[in-house]
Amino acid sequence: MTSRYLDGPAVRRRRAERIYPGIPPNQDESDAMQAIVTDHCSDVVVLSLRGELDADTTNRLHELLASLLDRPVPKIVVDLTDLKFCDSVGLSTFITAKQVISARGGWLSFAGPNPFLAGLLETVGLSRYFAIFPEVDDAIAAARI
Repeated sequence: MTSRYLDGPAVRRRRAERIYPGIPPNQDESDAMQAIVTDHCSDVVVLSLRGELDADTTNRLHELLASLLDRPVPKIVVDLTDLKFCDSVGLSTFITAKQVISARGGWLSFAGPNPFLAGLLETVGLSRYFAIFPEVDDAIAAARI
């Protein structure tokens, strides 16, 4: 009998659904992460993520965050409202970015996580490391203080 190791977004998602039963349903297995960057004022940027953030899409997130670090004091709000899934590689990218941003006197926060992501951030202890807001406007207001 031969066994094959299967991996990819669909397989990782099925595993996550067994571990985290509250994960939002996936309408499309090819739902790769999409991102939109919006300047809300001269010093606050909102990075809106949609889809699934995993090992296959993390490079795109890394590139986007690197481009936002060109600002003198980066203040970034990551809008998680439409992000359906995030794995450990995605979380690691956020941690690395926060370390760089904090060293420059900047700020990185999350806004609008769905119940699955809020639970994930709590479970792995990142809710103590990142400021997490229910709405993007709340995060923007906090960044301006």
